[in-house]
Amino acid sequence: MADDDDGYRVESDPLGQVRIPLDCLWGVHTVRAIDNFPLSGRPVNPALIRAFGEVKLAAAQVNRELGSWNSDTRKAEAIEIACREMADGQLDEHVVVDAMQGGAGTSTNMNVNEVIANRSMRILGLRPGEGSRVSPLDDVNLHQSTNDTYPTALRIAAIRGVRRLDGALVSLQEAFQDAERRFGDVVKLGRTQLQDAVLTTLGREMGAYAEAFGRDRWRVYKCEERLRVVNLGGTAIGTGLGAPRKYIFRVVDVLRQNTGIGLARAENLVESTQNADVFVEVSGILKACAVSLVKVSSDLRLMASGPDGGLREIRLPARQAGSSIMPGKVNPVIPEAVTQAAMKVMGNDTVIAHACSMGVLELNPFLPIVADALLESIDLLVNACEIFRRNCISGIEADVDACRAHVDSSTAVATALIPVLGYGRVSELVSRSRATGRQIKEIAIEEGFVTAQEYDMLLTPEAVKRLGW
Repeated sequence: MADDDDGYRVESDPLGQVRIPLDCLWGVHTVRAIDNFPLSGRPVNPALIRAFGEVKLAAAQVNRELGSWNSDTRKAEAIEIACREMADGQLDEHVVVDAMQGGAGTSTNMNVNEVIANRSMRILGLRPGEGSRVSPLDDVNLHQSTNDTYPTALRIAAIRGVRRLDGALVSLQEAFQDAERRFGDVVKLGRTQLQDAVLTTLGREMGAYAEAFGRDRWRVYKCEERLRVVNLGGTAIGTGLGAPRKYIFRVVDVLRQNTGIGLARAENLVESTQNADVFVEVSGILKACAVSLVKVSSDLRLMASGPDGGLREIRLPARQAGSSIMPGKVNPVIPEAVTQAAMKVMGNDTVIAHACSMGVLELNPFLPIVADALLESIDLLVNACEIFRRNCISGIEADVDACRAHVDSSTAVATALIPVLGYGRVSELVSRSRATGRQIKEIAIEEGFVTAQEYDMLLTPEAVKRLGW
């Protein structure tokens, strides 16, 4: 490494020399990646960066236990401090390679190695890139490979993400359970294929949504079991090439202790390095959650349609003006935004499936796009659940009058009369109602089939919510 006289340092690799700002924490490998991969225009997901810090810390601690830096304990301490800073999110801004990159994630790993090495140099009172006191490869990457550190970091980041999603889904489920209680006595039309069917209550509908998200929550909760098996210690292809046996059998234990996550070393490190199908499985569970969000958002938009020419059975919280040309228009912007986030998750699932199917022999070179898509999907779902709950579900109001008017004017109430009058007589009532435009209630009372009190009793919330006859 040499310094220019204009605020730059010069670093070399087998491809030649590059100029890097003197105080920059990344080095030549990162510069190559910046030049090579101007693709998405966004950096690596911060969750992956922080998980990388935890992986590097565990590796450094085990290497220190094994005596790798006995002659330079200050260096060992500095590396561990720098790793902790990365794990805490203090070095996010210095991992600058594009999220999408060739090389199976080597650019990310090397960016991380260089940042930790140069931050260690600063801790030791030296300038980044100065001499060979801390090497990105010989020290920070000691006994490691991109091929075991990258997927391990991805699993840790994903586990932390699904834990956040689990909490967001619990809160969303509880919001719908609260709506179930609030609207338990609001009788309304139930519809199948967008046609009037039978009576139900708004509370029952909200309870069904709560149940759906409860099921999503359970599936997401179980994702951690799929993700906790890691290949750290397998180095290049799972054979542990270049790493001491003591390191291989110790490093995952230290990582588990540091993270508090129940990580386990894969029994077959070669297989675990080859295959990425676990990410397809987890992404499929995320997609199922996205499907629930789209379905429920669509239902709420339909029930809130109008307010004058639609169903208007519920009122969604007014979040912003809906039009630049139509005064007074308020759109269901939260369900619309949630739906778009869910659509992106569905698209990411397709990307992940394609990428994971493209593994070749001992390695999958497409993990960067898997990481980008998977962690984005988790972030989108967490954010979507939170805004859905906070900005929409908690503030839903029932339009009781509109619900009652739909019930009174619909032939769907006829189904409630079947236990009393029988299917044939009720069918006649429906036909006469449609032919004359008169309400079924009016005809049934006029013909003496039921009294007004008996009719009303069949349409009470208690009667509508009763399971069976």
